[in-house]
Amino acid sequence: MENATDPFPGITVGASSTFAKTVSESDVYGYAGITGDFSPNHINAEYMRQGAYGERLAHGTLLVGFMSAAGAGLYLGRTVSQGYDRVRFIKGVRFGDTITTTYEVAKIDREKKRVYAQVTCRNQHGETVAVATNIRVLVG
Repeated sequence: MENATDPFPGITVGASSTFAKTVSESDVYGYAGITGDFSPNHINAEYMRQGAYGERLAHGTLLVGFMSAAGAGLYLGRTVSQGYDRVRFIKGVRFGDTITTTYEVAKIDREKKRVYAQVTCRNQHGETVAVATNIRVLVG
């Protein structure tokens, strides 16, 4: 249903965009520096070598940044993110993993002027490493 009062003309459920990036050591160290998250899980190779993962992992919240990048690739009118619900970090992301993030419109609430999207990050093996629901609201 498109009309002059439709807050999201041309936007449909199923519309999607993707963002892909190979996670490098410099990405993780830069993110640690920006956020102040210097957990040994991310920056201490010897500490992680002795644990179950056997190597350093990227910050889960770095993946939320990838989710934002994927969402920015899909024009949803003059909207802003109200946040990410049900964020789950399902599998560790290692340095050198290529993460493809898909942002897909799942629901449009034209009355409340909100768009809900399912966001999924997968590694180069097709394994899901993170998921979330993003809520965007029209700001005019």
